[in-house]
Amino acid sequence: MKATIRFFEKPNCTGNARQKAILLSAGHRLIIENLLAYPFTREELRSYFGALSVAQWFNGLAPRVKSGEIDIAAMGEEQALDVMLADPLLIRRPLMEVNGVQLVGFNIEELERIGVSCKESPRLHLLKGVDLEGCPGDAIGIQCDEPRTLPRLG
Repeated sequence: MKATIRFFEKPNCTGNARQKAILLSAGHRLIIENLLAYPFTREELRSYFGALSVAQWFNGLAPRVKSGEIDIAAMGEEQALDVMLADPLLIRRPLMEVNGVQLVGFNIEELERIGVSCKESPRLHLLKGVDLEGCPGDAIGIQCDEPRTLPRLG
């Protein structure tokens, strides 16, 4: 089934770009939303997390999580929603909505389960073995929020 997917991303995120490329190459239509600027209500944001544990709501690569500034294991739902609404970088991405089903994170098996076929995506085959939720820059010490420039040649 070809689906229309509402896809909440962090603009210019390489990981989200990979995920979008997989979905688009599988023939799906994306409605892109800026996760960092979207005016979520508490109830709307909470609805994406379903039965996941509070720790699974968080982007484990967010600077405040990685540094230990935020202890996600010690947070309850209300406190987690408060900090995420104040700092959307903390939200695990992408958030997706497909035919009324809301998802957090990029899980091919879960997408397939709800009828969003991805396994035949040419992009997915190119990315075989790659962590599709991880940050490609993290492995080489590049933080997405740091300005990057091309090297000067000659």
